[in-house]
Parts: sequence; C-alpha cells; structure tokens
Amino acid sequence: MLLSLRIQNFALIDQLELEFAAGLNVLTGETGAGKSIILDAIDVALGGKVTHRLIRTGEKRALVEATFRIDGTLMAWLSEQEIDLLDEADLVCSREITAKQNSLRSRSRINGILVNRRLMEQLRDRLVEITAQGQTVQLFASTRQRRLLDFFGGFPIKQHLDQVTTAYLASQDAWQALQKRRQSEQQRLQRLDWLEYQTQELSAADLADPDELTELEQESQRLTHVVELQQHSYQVYQSLYQNDSGAFACADLLGEAETTLSDMAQYDSQLQPILELVSGALAQVVEASHQINAYGDGLETDPERLEEVEERIRALKQICRKYGPTLADAIAHYEKLTSELAELRGNGQSLDELEKSYRQCQEILTEYCNQLTQLRRVAAEELEQRLVEQLKPLAMEKVQFQVAITPITPTVTGADQVTFYLSPNPGEPLQPLAATASGGEMSRFLLALKACLSNSGDQGVTLIFDEIDAGVSGRVASAIAERLHHLSQQNQVLCVTHQPIIAAMADRHFRVDKQVIDQTLLPETKQTNTLVDQGISEIDLRTVIRVSRLDHHSHRQEEIAQLAGGQSGQEAMTFADSLLTQARHWRQN
Repeated sequence: MLLSLRIQNFALIDQLELEFAAGLNVLTGETGAGKSIILDAIDVALGGKVTHRLIRTGEKRALVEATFRIDGTLMAWLSEQEIDLLDEADLVCSREITAKQNSLRSRSRINGILVNRRLMEQLRDRLVEITAQGQTVQLFASTRQRRLLDFFGGFPIKQHLDQVTTAYLASQDAWQALQKRRQSEQQRLQRLDWLEYQTQELSAADLADPDELTELEQESQRLTHVVELQQHSYQVYQSLYQNDSGAFACADLLGEAETTLSDMAQYDSQLQPILELVSGALAQVVEASHQINAYGDGLETDPERLEEVEERIRALKQICRKYGPTLADAIAHYEKLTSELAELRGNGQSLDELEKSYRQCQEILTEYCNQLTQLRRVAAEELEQRLVEQLKPLAMEKVQFQVAITPITPTVTGADQVTFYLSPNPGEPLQPLAATASGGEMSRFLLALKACLSNSGDQGVTLIFDEIDAGVSGRVASAIAERLHHLSQQNQVLCVTHQPIIAAMADRHFRVDKQVIDQTLLPETKQTNTLVDQGISEIDLRTVIRVSRLDHHSHRQEEIAQLAGGQSGQEAMTFADSLLTQARHWRQN
C-alpha cells in the first residue's frame, strides 16, 4: 500500500507531500490541473521513463520519493535482494533526476540503497499496477496474461503447476546427466583410465591417518637412537633417585629436607605449607624416577622395525610429492578422485539407462502439462464469461473476449502460451489485447479483470487508474464507481476522475489545482491567480501545482458540485450532497 509521496522540482511541482490511505483514493480537478503529473511521479519513483521536461524549469535536480507498507511475501523477496527495511514494514523508493548540459542522469534507491533498473522493475510489478493513457501496460505480455489466468484458476491450477515445475526440473536434470554422459566419450574414457591409475596408487598406499607420517618419523628417531636414550634415561634415574657414585640424589636431598621441616613444624605451624610443598616434590621426583627407569628398561633395538618404518616413510613422502604437499592434502585428493571416478562411471548407470530415465521424465512432464492445460481451458472459459459480464455495464456492451491457449515446448510453467484477445466494438475481429484496446478501454478492461480476480484473493498491489471514466455516461460511471469500491476493499486504489459519483465514493479525496505565485513573496503561501492584474512582472510569476486534501463534508460537497455542474450553485450542492449520502450508504452496506 502506498503510504506517502514526496515530490521536489518535478514538472510543475515545486514542493509537494501527500499521504494516502487504504481503500479508494480519488484525485479531482480541472482538466490540465496536473492530476496526471502526480501519477507520473509515482511511475518515475518506480523506475519509469524520465525526460528533461520532468525537471522543473530553472532547476537542475528533481526528486520523487514513494513510501509503501509491504507484506511478508515482499519482505522475504527484499531479504533475498539484501535490502533491509527502515521502519517496521515500510519501503522507500526514490528517484533522483539530475540535468547536466545535454545529458540527463537518474539514480534509483530502495531504502537508500542504489539499485539497477532491472531490480526496480521487478519491485514495481510487486507494488503497483498503473493504467494510464500512453502507459505501457504489463498486461500486454503473454507471460503476465498466463499468470493472471493461473491466478484466476485458483488452487487446482497452482497444485498442478507445482507438479509441472517439479517434473520439468527432474526432466532437465535427467537431460543434463544424459548429455554429460554423451559428450566426449573418448575423453571421458581417457580421463577414466588416468583416474583409475591414480586411485589405485593411492588406494595401495592405504592412506587413512593424516598424522601417520609425523608419527612414523618420531618412531624412526626413537629406534635410531635407542642406545643414547637408554644411557640418558639411566643417568636421569641416578640423578633423581639412586646415585651409584656416592653423591646425593635429588630424592635423598628432598627426603632430608622433608625430615627437617617436619621437626620444625612441630614448633611452628606456619611451616606446614612449606612442608607440604617439599613432600609433594619428593613424591613427584620418586614417581618420575620410576617412570624413567621403566622407560629405559623397555627400550630395545629392533633393526627390522626400523627398516619397515623407514620404508613406509619413503613411500609416504613419495605420495606427498605427487599429491601433497602434505599427507592430509594427498588424502583429500584421493577422496576427490574417487568422487570424480564415480561420476564418470555414471554412478552405475549405463547410457541406455540414462536415456530410459530421461524418456520416463518426459512422459511424466507431458502428462502433467496436459492436465494443466485442461484446467487452464476450464478457467479460460469461466474467465471469458465473467469478464464480459463485468465489461458490458462499462460502456462495452458488444465486447468480445477470448483466452487463446496455444501449445509450446514444455517449460517450468507448462506447455501453454496464453494470449488475451479482445474486440471492444461490434464488427471488429478479435485481436491481441495490445493491438486493440485504447487507453480508456484498457483502463476499463483492467478494472473488470481486477473485479474478476478479487474473488480469487488478489490483494496487496496498489491499483492506479488515470481517467478510467473518460467519455462515459452517468450510468456507466455508477457501475465504474461500484467496481472501484469493490476493488478497494482488498486493494488500495488511486483514481484520477472527472465523474462526481466516483469522487463521492472515495475514502480519501484530493483536489488538484494549478496556481500562479509570485516568487518574490515569502512565504509561498502568499499566492493569487490575478497577480498580473496587480501589476506584478511576469518574470516573477511561476505556475505551480497545489493539492488539497478534502476531509470535511462541506469541502467535498463543493468539489463534487463543481464536477457536476461547473459551479457550486444550490442545485449542484444539493446533488453533490445526495451523491455523498448515497456513497456512504453504499459503503455501509
């Protein structure tokens, strides 16, 4: 939903801020007052085409900023695009246009983040649908028409569409597997031989522990220096516990110190902690001496084991030189080779098996596409009937509408191309929608289409209609008003209108005026439409657009009276009051 619109130096607008509401928002005013400029600003904010004329005369920069309240689905999409929300669920789309000599530059931002045109177009489709004179309508695209038909068909079509999507992806996977197997069979076999050679060499090396080489090198050092280790362990044992040379060992000295401290502690308890430290040290020395003695006794020379270890070290170093540099790298390389080898072997599937699997996937896809096509045909017949019923009261009594479904190569969305055909006037043949409908007819067509889709739960998008009531009678205007009100119960609707009955139905009403101001007067609120008559120079005069929000009943009554009779006479005022009363009763019911 569009919450607000801020405009600076855009066309005839110097400064303007508008706040919109849920439901039906109506803009009224004299022809040429600038109502469509406001809709143009929304279009530009969402990535629409820009020209030099959109920058206010005498200015170098224009800015348009639209703030939207969005739902959870759009939040998830924005999160995928790495765009954060500013305030709860508010989204700010802005466009800055800068004129430099003969060039024109524009920058689009979403919540302050610069975005490209493609991303803005994707977001635009999720926020608004603009139907205006000269506007390129998204509805002309066949893909858009197919999505609308699927949406109208509801859950059954969605369910089958999901099945088609799954079957199509499975078929694509099977096709890619088959093609991959078919390609470069000779190169595949050569690669297969090379991989088998390498995997056999690595498999024979029996690589399992990445630390094996380090542990073997440590064992080699121990076996090579057994005699030195035995001698040194005996020397350590003598130093710690039993010295054959007659000198005191460490344990003897600590034992004497422990005895002396024990005697001293009988007279001074403060020495008890020191005694405990010495006793602990003595116990650790004794334990260390026992362990080093056992270590020395356990050492034995083993030439055969040493030769076995050296041979294994040489083999592992050779593996590391070829597949390393480390043993862990060699093991990882072996796992990679094994995986590639399995893939090249086709995971046990032959070429015939892959072809059979692909054919089966194609048969399933074809069956699901056929079922989807049947559902679409049923939905198309119902849409044709309902849409014609909606269009007839909108001054299109002789309208013909047809949904053509033609076969195409299966895709992720099925095997159908959907095209809307329309004949708005009697005697004219059915033609594609883009080739037949005028701006006003397209507005009414989209209004009728949205009325059909509203019962299917089509919600969330802001619908914008520019002069949808152009050239229609009061009876048709009443029908348009009723449909706009119906749409506004589920979608926010913005509508530029000249019909009093549509204006009366509005939930929020804006009046757009074109005024002349004297730039020398401050503040800008000191303005008049007769400044020339007061002798003010035309150089100081500027035309601006002003928008008033009509909240009071009397203000709306006066504006509707102007629309009805071109003046606010008593009869026109009475008529306007009756329209407001009628619209209020309609909304309440």
